[in-house]
Amino acid sequence: MLSICHRILPILIRLNFGGRIVSEGAISTYSLDDFVQKLNKPRAIWLMVPAGEPTEPMVKEVAAKLDSGDILIDGGNSYYIDDIRRANDLMQKGIHYLDVGTSGGVWGLERGYCMMIGGSQMVVQYLDPIFKSLAPGRGDIPRTAGREKVGGTAEG
Repeated sequence: MLSICHRILPILIRLNFGGRIVSEGAISTYSLDDFVQKLNKPRAIWLMVPAGEPTEPMVKEVAAKLDSGDILIDGGNSYYIDDIRRANDLMQKGIHYLDVGTSGGVWGLERGYCMMIGGSQMVVQYLDPIFKSLAPGRGDIPRTAGREKVGGTAEG
């Protein structure tokens, strides 16, 4: 994300990792409270944690620090039923929730990946500049037959 000019505020767990990313232009934070305070409102926070057990407590911990109008994005491949429940729960507090399942594993940057975006159309459109800058593009693989002239944001 740093290479495409988005403001990154990582929560640094290990100093050796943090030093490297800060030297590339990230702004360091050392706690969740510090992280949330450094963001301008409305805040958009993208979680990248493994789907399953780690996701729920992290969503709850981060959401507890957010205000109405903020956006919480789950970038793991969470079970969609869990995402629907989280979105409904957080909307009670006015917090927007997006599910952006990311497929491609740790090799995605080099070999290709896919973002499967779900949530409020208004919020997706608001964040579209980020999604467009992260989209890997079509590369040199031919498009699926019959989709050569299809519009929209898929395969973009």
